Amino acid sequence: MRLALFDLDNTLLAGDSDHSWGDFICQRGLVDATEYQARNDAFYADYCAGKLDVVAYQNFSQAILGRTGMAQLEIWHREFMAEVIEPMILAKGEALLEQHRAAGDKLVIITATNRFVTAPIAKRLGVETLLATECGMQDGRYTGQIAGIPCYQQGKVVRLDQWLQETGHSLDGSYFYSDSRNDLPLLEVASHPVAVDPDEILRTTALERGWPVISLRD
Repeated sequence: MRLALFDLDNTLLAGDSDHSWGDFICQRGLVDATEYQARNDAFYADYCAGKLDVVAYQNFSQAILGRTGMAQLEIWHREFMAEVIEPMILAKGEALLEQHRAAGDKLVIITATNRFVTAPIAKRLGVETLLATECGMQDGRYTGQIAGIPCYQQGKVVRLDQWLQETGHSLDGSYFYSDSRNDLPLLEVASHPVAVDPDEILRTTALERGWPVISLRD
């Protein structure tokens, strides 16, 4: 079964779910909005520049998970999905997923954003397999800190390799769709790398290497 791998933020979504979650909790008054917004924006700028300290960012963004009960988090996330994520879902992205699904391909979303934020999004998109940055758990609650290897830059390749070994799937004939320079390590090992509404670095690289460049935006 051929793999169709998809980045999530700014690829299947018209925006970044991780950064948008930070905006959401600021707007709801769940954190000190001025301080949190400044740090969230700074981390996002580092991500866009390809120099994010992913562990520091994840521990920052997951802190609220560690101090909030699971039931309340579920309520907030349902509201986040309805108000923020639904308007971000790209119709052409859903059509591309369906195209690969109809071809019998195995769909996988692979994202640096944490599983708390992204698992409901993957479910909404009908993608059963999600490789995401993991959230620490203890006694049925989030710890508020990252767990395991971040699914970011070369870490995406490491996490995918682990999954391939566990499942017996192969990258032979695989597709990988992404918008970001941060995904160059995985784009380079996919059989069919595709740049989707790419940032400047990825666009330049894709054109130099003859990779397809597509848009899923209206």
